Amino acid sequence: MSQLLVQLSEFNSKINTFIWDKLGLVLLIFTGLLFTIGTNFFQIRYFFHWIKKPFEGVFRPKKKESSGTITQMQALCTSLASTIGVGSIVGVSAAIKTGGCGAVFWMWVAAFFSMMTAYAENVLGIYFREKNKKGIWQGGCMYILEKSIGGKKPFKMLSKVLGISFCIFCVFASFGIGNLGQVNKITENIIYAFPLPYISSFLVAGIPLYNLIIAFCLTLICGFVILGGLKRIASLAEKIIPFMVMFFVLGSISVIFVHRENIVEAFKHIFTEAFSFKAATGAVSGLTLKTIITTGFKRGLFSTEAGMGSTVLINISSDVKEPAVQGMWGIFQVFVDTFLICTMTALVILTSKVPLTLADSVMVTEAFGRVFAGFGNKFVAISIFMFAFTSIIGWSQYAVSALSYLNLPYAEKIYKLAFISVIPLGTVINSELTWSICDTFNGLMMLPNLTAILFLFPFVIKISRNYTDRTFKNKKITPLLSFDRHIQLKHQMALKRENK
Repeated sequence: MSQLLVQLSEFNSKINTFIWDKLGLVLLIFTGLLFTIGTNFFQIRYFFHWIKKPFEGVFRPKKKESSGTITQMQALCTSLASTIGVGSIVGVSAAIKTGGCGAVFWMWVAAFFSMMTAYAENVLGIYFREKNKKGIWQGGCMYILEKSIGGKKPFKMLSKVLGISFCIFCVFASFGIGNLGQVNKITENIIYAFPLPYISSFLVAGIPLYNLIIAFCLTLICGFVILGGLKRIASLAEKIIPFMVMFFVLGSISVIFVHRENIVEAFKHIFTEAFSFKAATGAVSGLTLKTIITTGFKRGLFSTEAGMGSTVLINISSDVKEPAVQGMWGIFQVFVDTFLICTMTALVILTSKVPLTLADSVMVTEAFGRVFAGFGNKFVAISIFMFAFTSIIGWSQYAVSALSYLNLPYAEKIYKLAFISVIPLGTVINSELTWSICDTFNGLMMLPNLTAILFLFPFVIKISRNYTDRTFKNKKITPLLSFDRHIQLKHQMALKRENK
């Protein structure tokens, strides 16, 4: 069995290296750069416009949503629920440990361009979505492919194959990155922060009782939320995500403030080592510039999920009418995930000057422990629990949305039960191979999604200009809202009423 796992690990490593190192990173950066230039640096030019959208969503009067629809704020929070996961803490630590301080700079660069990738996929997701017989919005990479290149005879079969492949890859990825890996980190940190030696030493079928208790509680809580469907997931995400972000940010600011004399030095290391051929502060001395850049890019791209097409599967259920508006919520999501949460994690580590030779899972804990004596490990454990828990429920909904396209009998119910049943396994497995396989499936999801986005590059630019011409230049032109004539007219009339 061990030999089989070794062979599986080696095989997956080769695929992973090809998808990400040889193809994925280049494709993602190219896509982000293309849309950044094509929209004339939209994320900078209209910064104050897109940054205020979520705050408008918070204070907008609540209205009753139609069946299968959630608010824009709920869509944002549910998307953030999956992207702000364990990687926002442990992943950043690993990036600094592997690539030194300079990796943080390249993480920002990758996120900057990823903003426009997220914008593009959300614009297309809203424009090509449709409602099923139950009145529930359906959309995502597979619908974008089918309604665009699928309408051209030579590409009809190709679009179908790519769409189905995306759905299958998404389902497999959800069991790893959205389940086993997250549960494993929750378990590790709870046991470390809240040790119960007697319960841990008591074994049931060779498994510590403590692990089984955690497995039972997580299965119960996650099962209750997931079986409640999108509405329950979105409602919980809307309540927990803002609190979760504030909890971690305020704690991080406290640590950074205590070590405020090191802030300038931390930024100096970030910027100087970003272009240094030999990094001074990596866990391994003499890091090459290629390693620093690649590590930072990977962290920035993995963290946001921009280009994978996953968050679009939730965002298409938003009550938004303007595709460009949902695109701006996608930009904001990347901003919060990387420029806020990941940056806070990096500054906590660098201003605290914790040894970069420590294990990546210990670095943040050590940093908080120096300020919150006796509570640092508990703070990190609570943060990781909230981040990982919301990732679990978010990813479960991604897969449900993907499965709806395959139109298989009872597929949604079977998937939810299987997903919930796997949760206990995450409390006892070694997650290294699991995370590696997750990376592979994430990369495989990316390929059909980027195919659709790049093919429709001119159309995304057309929708963007249509929106900016109407919003900032007051041009009286017909808005581009949907490929479906009936949805287009309905939303067009609704916008007229809202603008009166």
